[in-house]
Amino acid sequence: MHPLARIFITGMFISFLGTLPLGTLNVAAMQIAITDGYTQALLFSFGSLLVEMIYVRISLVGIDWIRKQTKIFRILEWVTLVIVLALAISSFYSALHPKSGGNVILSSTLPRFVLGATMCAVNPVQIPFWFGWSTVLFTKKVLLPKSSHYNFYIIGIGLGTLAGNCLFIFGGQLVAEKLNSNQQILSWVIGGIFGVTALIQAWRIFFRKKDIVHKLEHPEEMANGMKIN
Repeated sequence: MHPLARIFITGMFISFLGTLPLGTLNVAAMQIAITDGYTQALLFSFGSLLVEMIYVRISLVGIDWIRKQTKIFRILEWVTLVIVLALAISSFYSALHPKSGGNVILSSTLPRFVLGATMCAVNPVQIPFWFGWSTVLFTKKVLLPKSSHYNFYIIGIGLGTLAGNCLFIFGGQLVAEKLNSNQQILSWVIGGIFGVTALIQAWRIFFRKKDIVHKLEHPEEMANGMKIN
């Protein structure tokens, strides 16, 4: 297999699998698909994957700089917790008040592309995730410090993330149809997912032994993890 094809497929495969666990971005995309349609959900996904690709590109060329930004990452962890809690509360409010019009945050007038980019930008989990995998691929000589390798790697990552999100976007619509578009039940389920995600994020901040700074200093330990974005 040609080296560029290999790195493209590797990036796409890792990104696709990393997108599958329930997380803030893929569940948000699913809810947007249910309430606003496929087009808006895809725009949301395009916004989030664009930021992810930018983050990966920066991590490939600015490793030393990224490792020094510990305060920024800690702030972003708190911002992520606040956003997920707001999403959970908004979904539960929508479940209790079906006529309210859905999740207030995800139903805002903000363009879906901008919303996806913003939510991805404040989510620091993906940075150490790609930090770890890129380190492993460099070590194994799969990824080389060449512009062509970086470009194919990043394009593969973008397509992998899009494919993973599409499972939630189109799968969520099928679930909605099975439930006969019962928005109240969906709001409870999605609110529960956001609630669990918030608990996990809080646990990471308060109780974990290996925080995001440790992961940046030891990226090889992140290669077996998931993005859980």
